[in-house]
Amino acid sequence: MKRTLSIIVVLLTVIIQKVGAQEPVPAPISIVSEQAVHYRTVNVNGINIFYREAGPKDGPVVLLMHGFPTSSFMFRNLIPMLSDKFHVIAPDLPGFGFSDFPPREKYQYTFDNLAHTMQGFIDQMELKHFAIYIFDYGAPVGLRLAVSNPEKITGIITQNGNAYKEGLLDWAGGLVQAFWADGSKKNRDAVRKFFSVDATNFQYHQGVIDKTLIAPESILLDQHLMDRPGNVEMQLDLLRDYRTNIKLYPTFQEYFRKYKPKILAVWGSNDPYFSPAGAEGYKKDDPNTTVKFYNTGHFALETNVKEIGADVYSFLSSL
Repeated sequence: MKRTLSIIVVLLTVIIQKVGAQEPVPAPISIVSEQAVHYRTVNVNGINIFYREAGPKDGPVVLLMHGFPTSSFMFRNLIPMLSDKFHVIAPDLPGFGFSDFPPREKYQYTFDNLAHTMQGFIDQMELKHFAIYIFDYGAPVGLRLAVSNPEKITGIITQNGNAYKEGLLDWAGGLVQAFWADGSKKNRDAVRKFFSVDATNFQYHQGVIDKTLIAPESILLDQHLMDRPGNVEMQLDLLRDYRTNIKLYPTFQEYFRKYKPKILAVWGSNDPYFSPAGAEGYKKDDPNTTVKFYNTGHFALETNVKEIGADVYSFLSSL
């Protein structure tokens, strides 16, 4: 027994000595891929603007502009498809997503003012040249930026981002158009249902062939943020102001004719708000336009991100 214990002690001593003689194990090194998505904020004229950022800092820049009622969250699946080569930046507009939601008394919710804030954003980010991806509300904001910064724009991707009267369909059975014509309390109250959960579900599902592809968290997040106190009144202000975008269509079209930027229109052909004619319209004014349709609805990235992502990647690589 004593002999056995002695042998065990000797063996343990040898093992301990060998382990102690080994090279120390280095602490694990944390390596963050350039493709990782970072979630950041920058203060623009007193407003904290949230943005998603990924890709090489020295890569060609693409700025993603979301629409209504969503946020940069809509690009969550597109960003990783682009960020191996491109520096992708996707901000949330004031009052949307995770950016500040200043009260209406302190911030004027118009498309001119949203564009002014986004101008401050691109200045703060020191963006010298960039392609811009515009969708829905992001289209009139982004096109204002393009008109004001023609020397910065390397290309435009428009995903159901309208700039032509022929692309406008009747919204909410014409109630929205009536609100544009007359902002009375009666007309304002008539379009409140545009911000209900039923309306949000409609926006996501209408025209979609396989509705099981729509991520429920997209609808949940959008509706949750719209249900914040005061947000519907802000949304009503913006919806009323949308009429100013239509007045600017000739200005946008003149920009296309004058500068002829390369344009890729990627369009859900079953969109209940912006018809395929809106996509085709770009070709009238800019010969450098390519149009691609997908058999889906307004939020085409929810269902067709693989096809759209591949087309956008190819387009950006050609700039």
